Amino acid sequence: QVQLVESGGGLVQAGGSLRLSCAASGRTISNYAMGWFRQAPGKEREFVAAISRGGGYMGTADSVKGRFTISRDNAKNTVFLQMSTLEPEDTAVYYCAATITYSHIAVPTRPNTYTYWGQGTQVTVSS
Repeated sequence: QVQLVESGGGLVQAGGSLRLSCAASGRTISNYAMGWFRQAPGKEREFVAAISRGGGYMGTADSVKGRFTISRDNAKNTVFLQMSTLEPEDTAVYYCAATITYSHIAVPTRPNTYTYWGQGTQVTVSS
């Protein structure tokens, strides 16, 4: 079992930045691909970014490309999402997710690929 706890969300003005953290416990995440997803009210959960188990490969949604960066520190069992130039459309609950993988390049983008999920952290961007 892997427990994931997100933090770092909050209220920010458009154009601002936030850094989300996802702290994992229970098992080392070095064998897990990690992802960030978000869900706005009335919308489906959508992919934001993913990173391979070793951190060498990343995938980012087109809607956030160039603005959001995913990273990980396996020694600290933590994954990060650096968000810059935030827009009101980025307002959502952001979720961290983990899936075990034997691939060193896998960066899964579909929610149903992931086994473990955090409780989410709210990000609100005001215009």
